[in-house]
Amino acid sequence: MPSVEHGEVRMGRRQRRAHKPGERAEPAIERVGDVWSIRSLEAARQVLRARHATTQAGFTAEHIPQGLMKHHPILMSDGALHDEQRSKVGRFFAPRVVRERHGDRIASAAARYVDSLAGEVTLDEVALLYSVEVTSEIVGLTESSVQGRAGRLVQFFRQPPLDMTRKDLGRSRRQWMQAAWRGLVPVLRFYLADVRPAIRQRRRAPTGDVISHLLAEGYTDVDILVECVTYGTAGMVTTREFITMAAWHLLTTPELMARYLAAERPERHAILNEIIRLEPVVGHLYRRAQEDIVVTDGDREFTIAPVTSSTSASGRSTPTRTPWARNLRPCARGARCPRGSTLR
Repeated sequence: MPSVEHGEVRMGRRQRRAHKPGERAEPAIERVGDVWSIRSLEAARQVLRARHATTQAGFTAEHIPQGLMKHHPILMSDGALHDEQRSKVGRFFAPRVVRERHGDRIASAAARYVDSLAGEVTLDEVALLYSVEVTSEIVGLTESSVQGRAGRLVQFFRQPPLDMTRKDLGRSRRQWMQAAWRGLVPVLRFYLADVRPAIRQRRRAPTGDVISHLLAEGYTDVDILVECVTYGTAGMVTTREFITMAAWHLLTTPELMARYLAAERPERHAILNEIIRLEPVVGHLYRRAQEDIVVTDGDREFTIAPVTSSTSASGRSTPTRTPWARNLRPCARGARCPRGSTLR
């Protein structure tokens, strides 16, 4: 049972709720074939900071055909291009901008969905509708119903399993055919029902949303579709997952719930930041080493070398969730928690 000591909520061991079957917490750095698994927080930081030496290998980035799009998708880009894209689009999602421009609408939507709850409900369904409605306003996907858009977004995830460490993603020919059918059909529906009407409206009357910005930057319809898929999956659906996970922790930990309800906004944010640290929506990051990367863990040193053989399964360094992120450790009550800090 959790206890309250010196103004801190201390949780029992292994409070993480989401566990991938077969996931190991040790060793901190491990190589199996050409795949490195980085489970040390410090070593993972070293890999991620070596931006010049790695490229995106997650989100099936290496399997997306080149030349189909005029602009490289932000989720797949690296280096200076990624920085430029983030600086241009990031302003739409900056906390101050969201609070000042969309805060009232967000609060109104939250109150409306909460007031609509009655009896037994499926929380992730309600959280999805809320996330889709809020994010769509920022992106500019406002020319279709929230309910329909949410249903089309969910279709993207009905895919055969994959293994990012294998060259063929571990899929059979039949699974690749299923992936193509289950991927292209929902994307086409999403484009026709949600993206194309929004593009047409923004061409007639631009507004201060992401789609209007992309049109001003010269993005084609295909480019905008890819970015909207990114925001739809990485923004809306993942927000649904975080809301559900946060509610799971709060509703099953009375002391944490009581503290959250009594707290002011900064402390509430600290608690939520701690939950997402413990339960990251994206649990694994995949990077392909293009140059030697030297990482250290304690007094041990490792060199991650790029794979030169074209027949290798992969050449990825794989930072994974840190093994000690098992317990919630919110800040002491009343303490100032710096943004981005690890709460202890």
